[in-house]
Amino acid sequence: MLRQRRSITETEQAIQERLGGLPLQREAMAAVGNIHRAAAAIRQHLENSALRPHELTWTGFVVLWVLWIWGEAESWSVAEEAGISKGTLTGISQTLESRGLVARSPHPEDRRRVLLALTPKGENLMEELFPAFNAEEAFVAAPLDLAQCRQLAEGLRAIISQLETHGEQRRRDLLDGEKLAPRRSGRRPRQKP
Repeated sequence: MLRQRRSITETEQAIQERLGGLPLQREAMAAVGNIHRAAAAIRQHLENSALRPHELTWTGFVVLWVLWIWGEAESWSVAEEAGISKGTLTGISQTLESRGLVARSPHPEDRRRVLLALTPKGENLMEELFPAFNAEEAFVAAPLDLAQCRQLAEGLRAIISQLETHGEQRRRDLLDGEKLAPRRSGRRPRQKP
C-alpha cells in the first residue's frame, strides 16, 4: 500500500473507526494526540525555516537557547533543561564546539564534571537568529488571537505542572511496587548465536 500524508481530520476519523467501541476518554486522547502532532509539525517547520540557514538542528538550537537564557551550566543541567540525554548532549555540544558556538571547560571543583557556555560567536548567533525564529513562532500561532495564545499557553502550563507535580507518583502507582525498566532506544538486544 502506498503511504501518503494524512490530514488531521482523516487521522481523527480513522481513530474513531478503529477505536469506536472502546470506552475511552476521547477528548483527552485528542488533546494529547494533537499536542504531539502540533509539536512535531512546529519542530519540522522551524528546522526548515529559521534554523536551516544557520545549519542548526532543533536539538542544537535548544542547547544554544538553554545556554543563552541561563548562562554557563553543568552538562547534566543543560541536558535536563533541553530534555535530552547526556549522551545526546555530548554529541551536540561537540558539534557546536567545533563550530565555535559553545565552549566546554572542566568544573573548578571536580574535573570530571563539564561546564558549557556560549562563546561570543554563539551569543552573536542567538542574537541574530532569535528574531527570525520568533517571527516563525508568530507565523505558527497566526490562526490564534492573543487571548487564544494566552489560553493555549496556560493550558499547556497546567499539563506540564500536572506531570511535574504528580507524574512520578502516577508512574509508581502504575508499577504497583515493580521496578521501572531501564529506558531503551527501541532497539532490541542482539541475540547471541
